[in-house]
Amino acid sequence: MKISFTTLGCPDWDLDTICRRGREYGYEGVDFRGLQETMDITQLPAFTSGAAQTRRQLADAGMEVSGISSSIRVCVPEKLGENIEEARRSIPVANALGCGSIRVFGGGDSKTHSKEQLADIGRETMEQILALDGAGELRWLFETHDEWIKSVECKLLLDRIPNEAFGVLWDMGHTARVGEESPEQTYQAVGPRIGYTHVKDAVYDPEHAEAMRDGWRYVPPGAGQLPLEEAIALLKGHGYDGWIMFEHEKRWHPELAEPEEIFPIFPAWVRPLLG
Repeated sequence: MKISFTTLGCPDWDLDTICRRGREYGYEGVDFRGLQETMDITQLPAFTSGAAQTRRQLADAGMEVSGISSSIRVCVPEKLGENIEEARRSIPVANALGCGSIRVFGGGDSKTHSKEQLADIGRETMEQILALDGAGELRWLFETHDEWIKSVECKLLLDRIPNEAFGVLWDMGHTARVGEESPEQTYQAVGPRIGYTHVKDAVYDPEHAEAMRDGWRYVPPGAGQLPLEEAIALLKGHGYDGWIMFEHEKRWHPELAEPEEIFPIFPAWVRPLLG
């Protein structure tokens, strides 16, 4: 297993800083969820006409692109056209960067649709995405997020799309904190389809000024109450050899620690767990 970080955690860093500090802090990869002011990297010259140079710059620093985190929501029918176009733009970017996976969301409105209906919409969207030139050579991984956190519900979508190019991105914090599942429960439902992971820790502290609406607040990895070590041990025991990505969401939560403070902590914590 290799470790990476998301650009959500360093929204002010430019590419030079990502390369220099990423490797300095002990990471092997970076997951692009935007770069500075721009969220959609497929709109930036550094990832289109200049993608080969960007890849060389990362490689020279000993870094890879572990993933591209898109905004595609496959279970939102009114966004079908936008989803297809973003997927179409993302394919050549992923190929040019040597990145094998693209994150997508499930999304959808469970107030107006059943989960089965949303899963049917997701299947129709993914069938169109996978029909795009080059799409089948990548892995499209939908995150345990928003409407799709409980693993048995995620399985509804996975079962409708048996294509090996489609899988799941396991956000360990979401399934434990929001889904109230043990790692074993999650793995039993979706384990063979896991192609990527997000890791972040939290404590239940509803009186704290930085608590989220559900009473939890983010803390450094290993300092919280989420079963992250158990989840990583489970993956290791089943032979998972993909990325372990530290998802520090400073872009969405500006009060969180600066990347210079928090980024070095993750490799020091996770390396012993990976063996």
